[in-house]
Amino acid sequence: MNPCRCGHAIDPGFTCNRQPNARCIAQYQTRLSGPLLDRIDLTIEVGAVSAADLMLPAPKEGSLDVAARVAAARRKQAERYKSLGLPDVLSNAAAPGPVIEEVARPDGPGLTLLREASERLALSARGFHRILKLARTIADLDEATTVGRRHLAEALSYRSEKAKQLRAA
Repeated sequence: MNPCRCGHAIDPGFTCNRQPNARCIAQYQTRLSGPLLDRIDLTIEVGAVSAADLMLPAPKEGSLDVAARVAAARRKQAERYKSLGLPDVLSNAAAPGPVIEEVARPDGPGLTLLREASERLALSARGFHRILKLARTIADLDEATTVGRRHLAEALSYRSEKAKQLRAA
């Protein structure tokens, strides 16, 4: 979604005509409730692309490479759940809570981070499971057998700022 009504509040040098940028953003984003935000797994702030950005060299990993990694991770997930007797579960996102708690059990440092984040962000059960599902997917993309602190930290970083603020209040 846009950060505000006009969509430009986070653009460098932009000043909203209605009110200060921060207030405009906050007012616009209050339209989303905490329970709705709990259902959104990833939020990433993306600024406008400049002409200078367009002239940069291509990234080392191209779209075809990323697509191949994603396809491999999805195959791995489908195989994981099939071996657990859940042939209808094709991805981490579709896994039931108790199952994801087992297959995404974090290592020691990851468990510590997850406990601290759960308390600090007051994660609901849904939010907790979504973090585990996303961390397991990130670990699958890394071809890691266990979910580590790094995977959980990345998954937590994708939670929306508004969800973090609502949970902290």
